[in-house]
Amino acid sequence: MRKLKSALLYTALAVVANTAQADMSAIEALREGNMRKLMFHETAVAGSDAPFLTETGTEMTLAAYEGQFVVLNFWATWCAPCRQEMPQLAALQAQMGGDDMQVVTVATGRNPAPAINQFFDEIGVDNLPKHVDPRQSLSRSMGVLGLPVTVVLDREGNEIARMQGEADWSSDSAVAVMQALIAGGT
Repeated sequence: MRKLKSALLYTALAVVANTAQADMSAIEALREGNMRKLMFHETAVAGSDAPFLTETGTEMTLAAYEGQFVVLNFWATWCAPCRQEMPQLAALQAQMGGDDMQVVTVATGRNPAPAINQFFDEIGVDNLPKHVDPRQSLSRSMGVLGLPVTVVLDREGNEIARMQGEADWSSDSAVAVMQALIAGGT
């Protein structure tokens, strides 16, 4: 059954990829399971230029990722659903991360570096950034009210979709959605 679903998802992906402009309704149709919580905006929402910090304490903004699709995940070390979701985000990054797409994780609020390192070690994640937003500048500017929240940004840094709560970002559905977005160039 899983193979049949995968075949259907990838067939739909091929149809979407052959169009000049991705049809968002076709991409939305790729959502299955808990990916149905991923809500696409009718019109893209301007991204944020609020600064956050890298693991080394260097200030940066989301502009560093322009030209790529971004799966931007807001999380915290104390967040139980984040612990479940983070390995799946890491799997998505391992499978698709590169020139066209990046998974970007930002710990928002009080998340000391030792706690972040312990969190990543305990769940076996070593391929995601350990960005922090200690004053919640970025998360507030993007309307993040609870955790986890995952936002999909287009190549220009505009928010095109949002999900409240955890999801399996390594699922066939999540991969198909991201592949369709990349293929459509949205």
